[in-house]
Amino acid sequence: MKNTPASTISWQPGRAQWFDVGANRLRLVRAPDKRLAALVNLLEQADKSLKLFFYMFEDDSTGRKILDILIAACKRGVAVEMMVDSFGSNGAPRNFFDSFVQAGGRFKIFSPRFSTSYFVRNHQKMIIADDCCALIGGFNIADEYFAVHEPSGGDDGEDESWEDLGLEFNGPEVASLASYFRLLSDWVYRDNGNMRSLRKMVRLWEAGNGQFQWLLGGPSNRLSRWARAIKNDLEQGSRLDLVTAYFSPGQGLLRRIGGVSKRGGHSRIILPGKTDNGATMGASRLLYGYLLKRHARLFEFQPKRLHTKLVIVDDAVYIGSANFDLRSLFINVEMMLRIEDRAFADHARSLIDILHEHSEAITPDLHKSRRTFLNRLRWAICYFLVNTLDYRVTRRFNFGILK
Repeated sequence: MKNTPASTISWQPGRAQWFDVGANRLRLVRAPDKRLAALVNLLEQADKSLKLFFYMFEDDSTGRKILDILIAACKRGVAVEMMVDSFGSNGAPRNFFDSFVQAGGRFKIFSPRFSTSYFVRNHQKMIIADDCCALIGGFNIADEYFAVHEPSGGDDGEDESWEDLGLEFNGPEVASLASYFRLLSDWVYRDNGNMRSLRKMVRLWEAGNGQFQWLLGGPSNRLSRWARAIKNDLEQGSRLDLVTAYFSPGQGLLRRIGGVSKRGGHSRIILPGKTDNGATMGASRLLYGYLLKRHARLFEFQPKRLHTKLVIVDDAVYIGSANFDLRSLFINVEMMLRIEDRAFADHARSLIDILHEHSEAITPDLHKSRRTFLNRLRWAICYFLVNTLDYRVTRRFNFGILK
């Protein structure tokens, strides 16, 4: 990969670091209270427009707080539009959003009716304010993403919150994200549930070719922009740092990950030690032996459930909504922002260093002790369910079907 100039770092004691990359300002927001503060500030400071998409929007204390802020924005004259995914947000009663609509908000549900398209999920999370400021990442609108606990909830000493990450930025690149949001909104209002037109939108989206690339993934028989970009970087890169909640790539990407360390580079992969989905963890562990033989360094994060999605290959940083599994790479609608900048990549790695300190190293001896016959059978079944059955059934139902 080509070398890129270091960005200008804005060092402000006691405050989060802002990076100037081109004409844009960026900062990573990790702590739950800081992410919530950044979200609330973005919503409350908007004076013209707000555009939001969330996979999950829950009827809990966080969801009610954010909905009240959106209603207040509508009442002060801000044009507010929000979309949520039908599968991810099915825990909230549909009348939960009625007060928002009555206040003047524009609201739609992605693929609201049960059909074959219901298996294709829109997994994106984004907030755009006045088309000039934005917040993206892996977090949804629900208490567990901000370490918020309902007053009536019990306390058994177990941390049920998620370790997650957001990227706050402002500058001309936000206009590209706003342009994509308008395309998605047009599809939801005009062709909601039509897989053929959704696939066309994903295929024709222009990601850009500079320091910033908005890489869209979605249901397709071809490599998406997001899948193609990470494939190319892995083929050329010499240093990989990867953090993801769900890790079960196909054989092609797995070979490319193994190839980084095999050809003399360095790979550090941090995966969950705790999860809400045991099948995804089992599917990941089936792949550990292959990666360890190729000298990749593997770790499992221990303090809480891991939901962060962050990939760094040399000077390129990928951040957004996508995990590193077949569903995120080839089926779900996902947006990953690729930022090529040496200093920002170094800063993002320092965040991964923090996660590394709280992770258990998966050594060959530890993996061997876990790799009993029964566990291998469980891992194989998990991999089949996550990477084979789910992937093939969803593709059979949706790809090539004109609706």
